[in-house]
Amino acid sequence: MQTLDWIVLAATLLFIVGYGTWKTRGSKNVQDYIRGGNESKWWTIGLSVMATQASAITFLSTPGQAFHSGMGFVQFYFGLPIAMVVICMVFIPLYHRLKVYTAYEYLEGRFDLKTRILTAILFLIQRGLAAGITIFAPAIILSAVLGWNLTLLNIIIGVLVIIYTVSGGTKAVSVTQKYQMAVIFTGMFIAFFIILNSLPEGITFTKALDIAGASGKMDVLDFSFSLDNRYTFWSGIIGGTFLALSYFGTDQSQVQRYLSGKSIREMRLGMIFNGLVKVPMQFFILLVGVMVFVFYQFNASPLNFNPEATKAVMNSSYAEEYNDLQLEQDKIFRDKELIINRFLETKDEKLAQYVSLANEADKENRETAKEIIKKVSTETDVKIESNDKDYVFIHFILNNLPRGLIGLLLAVILSAAMSSTASELNALASTTTIDLYKRNLNGTRNEKHYVNATKWFTLGWGILAIGIACVANLAENLIQLVNIIGSIFYGNVLGIFLLAFFFKYIKANAVFLGALITQIIVIGLFFLNEYEIINLPFLWLNFVGCIIVIFIALLLSYNTLDKKGKLPLYLLTALLGFVAYNII
Repeated sequence: MQTLDWIVLAATLLFIVGYGTWKTRGSKNVQDYIRGGNESKWWTIGLSVMATQASAITFLSTPGQAFHSGMGFVQFYFGLPIAMVVICMVFIPLYHRLKVYTAYEYLEGRFDLKTRILTAILFLIQRGLAAGITIFAPAIILSAVLGWNLTLLNIIIGVLVIIYTVSGGTKAVSVTQKYQMAVIFTGMFIAFFIILNSLPEGITFTKALDIAGASGKMDVLDFSFSLDNRYTFWSGIIGGTFLALSYFGTDQSQVQRYLSGKSIREMRLGMIFNGLVKVPMQFFILLVGVMVFVFYQFNASPLNFNPEATKAVMNSSYAEEYNDLQLEQDKIFRDKELIINRFLETKDEKLAQYVSLANEADKENRETAKEIIKKVSTETDVKIESNDKDYVFIHFILNNLPRGLIGLLLAVILSAAMSSTASELNALASTTTIDLYKRNLNGTRNEKHYVNATKWFTLGWGILAIGIACVANLAENLIQLVNIIGSIFYGNVLGIFLLAFFFKYIKANAVFLGALITQIIVIGLFFLNEYEIINLPFLWLNFVGCIIVIFIALLLSYNTLDKKGKLPLYLLTALLGFVAYNII
């Protein structure tokens, strides 16, 4: 990093933090602090919703996901537009009519206090963990690549977010997220065009797509029903819809974004905007990753993009074996480049198969390198991340972008981390104040007391998130890790809300017991899948968890159901039987 990069990075981040703190200072009541005074326009809501979901993990992991696996990951988001329509028709009118501060307030009126508290606690657990990961994600990557101190990075990111979130609450989050999204979009578009400009002379965008297609990276749609494939059209439409319904309809970090809207119309327009833009945005980010893949078809790349892993291997007894692999990698690269150039000249389908085979050889070589890294990690008893998906894009940024733009792209990553973390801390504090502290507080307190309490809870959750970040560990892929955590809890919470909306004859005790049992079952299913006892990709946990809690609540209420109410129970029984048959 050059001086200019440091100036761009520091100026961007300090402007966002300073402006957000100055613009939103002085909230004196709960309405202003938690619901932003209900002043947000639809574009602010839409951008804020997108910024909350698009964390640094999105911009670090998604290009790496495309580099290794292609465009298929976009199917994960296919259910999102469907969910936006349902939320606009069902969730938003209800929340607006009841004038709630959190999504969980509604559940007390529909069921009882214990159901409200249970659902709020489920949210606090999963979102508290996610807040730590959204800080940890960019910190661990930047630490490994730039050599910065990991703990110090976690603290810096966390403290910057805490400053303006404590100061201005929801309004500060919404105001800063508009500028953060502007930085993010600008940086990603610049990166995309620089990648295209960095390709060899004569390699146009169309030819780049041909290379990606011959390598299997442009296979967007998978209509198979196989549970062996994590991302398919059906998992996106079914599992993705349930995940999006849970996230945008019941997760306070998102609900709080649109509850700040000036009117029900502004809220709906903001969510529709998100539904229309989110899938193309993810498609574009994946396309950036595919173009990085094409770039490395003409430029040598390391065996593993994690520099810490390479350094550890080169200082071990496996250094010679690893060097041999690197020589083999260089040969594959040279052969592949010749095949690709010949393919572009002739467009021969047989040569396209050779391109694919060359990339398979490349992939196998990289997998062998990962096994060596794992051996080194085991022998030294030091955690070394062998999976390098999250390091691909940052490696390209640091080694191929001009001065100044490196600082801008790092600002993109840190801005995304800050925007997502700010929303999470804001929602965690609001839920703690409204659903737990205020609801169970004996006696009355004035507005200033609850505003101050929310600020202290924001600070507390911020410190906890920094602590989680400092002890966190990498998973297979950071963007998957966040979605896995959400999927373990979201289906259950969505089922509770669907019972509240559509099953008027179901009582509180049945829902409460059903939710407790379901959460245990879903966690059990997750670990059974991890140990390969069953086959149930995490995305399906949203659907399965939702169905199970509704099924159990109906079963517990069987004696009080009329004929009309028993019909859904029979249908759910058949559906659960079908699901169980396919996963065992």
